[in-house]
Amino acid sequence: MGVVYHANYLVWFEVGRVELMRSLGFDYKQMEADHCRIAVVEATARYKYPARYDDELLIRTHVKTLRSSLLKFGYEVLRAADGKVLCEGETTHILCDAEMKKRTMPEKYAERFRSLGIESSK
Repeated sequence: MGVVYHANYLVWFEVGRVELMRSLGFDYKQMEADHCRIAVVEATARYKYPARYDDELLIRTHVKTLRSSLLKFGYEVLRAADGKVLCEGETTHILCDAEMKKRTMPEKYAERFRSLGIESSK
């Protein structure tokens, strides 16, 4: 069909999320050592226009919600050539330990998210 497979957008959401967290100084290995993981519990995508093969894309990622044990990220996938928004989406994550039991976010991580201007709530 000449367009990018729809599930690739979820991969691009993950790339955007990882890069945002990296920009905040997060290290996934350290997070795991701190028994702090973020498991995806919901993902949505709204496809507006198709990405075509060889399109250069930009992924805009932001934190929508920060609570003691929940994070919600928002995404926009744009075509670099014209800035057209091709897809919008969000993912919801529960913070959990290595045994996948819900836990609260350690303060050192919550503080970094709040540095983005995100208010945390209970």
